[in-house]
Amino acid sequence: MTTTSTHPFPAEQGRGTTGRTGPRIAILGTGMIGAVHRRAALLAGAELVGAMASTPDRSAEAAAQWGTEPLSRPEDLQRLRPDVVHVCSPNGLHAEHVEAALEAGAHVICEKPLSVDSAQAIRLARLASEHGKVATVPFVYRFHPLVREIRARAAQGEFGPWQILHGSYLQDWLLSPASTSWRVGASTGGPSRAFADIGSHWCDLMEFVTGERISSVLAEMTTTVPERPSPGRSDEPPVPVDTEDAAAVVFRTDSGVLGQVTVSQVSAGRKNRLWFEFDGAHKSAVFDQENPETVWLGSEERAEVVPRDPARGSAEQRRLSVLPAGHPQGYAQCFENFIADTYAVVGGEERQGLPTFADGVRSACIVDAVIESARTRTWTEVSPV
Repeated sequence: MTTTSTHPFPAEQGRGTTGRTGPRIAILGTGMIGAVHRRAALLAGAELVGAMASTPDRSAEAAAQWGTEPLSRPEDLQRLRPDVVHVCSPNGLHAEHVEAALEAGAHVICEKPLSVDSAQAIRLARLASEHGKVATVPFVYRFHPLVREIRARAAQGEFGPWQILHGSYLQDWLLSPASTSWRVGASTGGPSRAFADIGSHWCDLMEFVTGERISSVLAEMTTTVPERPSPGRSDEPPVPVDTEDAAAVVFRTDSGVLGQVTVSQVSAGRKNRLWFEFDGAHKSAVFDQENPETVWLGSEERAEVVPRDPARGSAEQRRLSVLPAGHPQGYAQCFENFIADTYAVVGGEERQGLPTFADGVRSACIVDAVIESARTRTWTEVSPV
């Protein structure tokens, strides 16, 4: 890592700040994930200069709570000219909001999925490149220190050639037929829900850690709750659900390794269990996102549990361990490290493992292949773009 700018975001005349070392940011989308972005951004030294919600009234309410200026429409970014725009809106609005941010001269952090289809994701990545802007996607599970530890050991050949790659990502927040969200509808969330929403995280993590790339998939999807309340309209009749509650995907990688992942948002008692086991010829590794302070490593001779420890292990594991050993850190710190690394790259520094729009495109191509395979019930190639 090299630092090329001590104060990448200096105070500017007329903006009411002095000695500022973080970016001026705007957040489009003020729901749960928007609040997560805001917290991580403020911890990284950002100044929040604008926020936009789903309606002008909600924008005014959110802006008042957050102590910033309300935005009525994406075009208002042209007036604010923020350094970075965080796109946290519903999936179907990502393209419009990313374009508005780039046109306003901002760098962009866009929630995943980058877009609801790969062609649109490719266009957004090209547009960001043409504007010369840093553009990242929060595949934040990369920022668990022990994920970096497994990745470093894999790169050193500790596990040997991969034999099989398997795991799951399970939640239960849509188990009840009374539960709903804008994510449930294909018109707002995109044609895939469970896999695009959380399966994308698992696939990104698998490819990031192992170095393998999914080349083809055989997928099945299921919708276990056929009707749900219309979001925000509990007094109206339930509406048909046109996205999947769960998916099972078998895949092959470019090098021929077999893999499998199960994804569900209707698994009782599972809150956010991203779990993987990667089995190599010499050793296997197991990681559970709900218990991220240790990983299990096994060989024919022995098994061991390795704890997170900033005093030991790979350089990236130690860099991302922001708390002493024995003081649990988790998702919040992952997000904080992701945002801080994005801002550092915007400021001219280098960071390893930062997920960019190229990774968002890669994810969109895998999602497209899974959707097509589930539709045709055949093996489907993943676009090499």
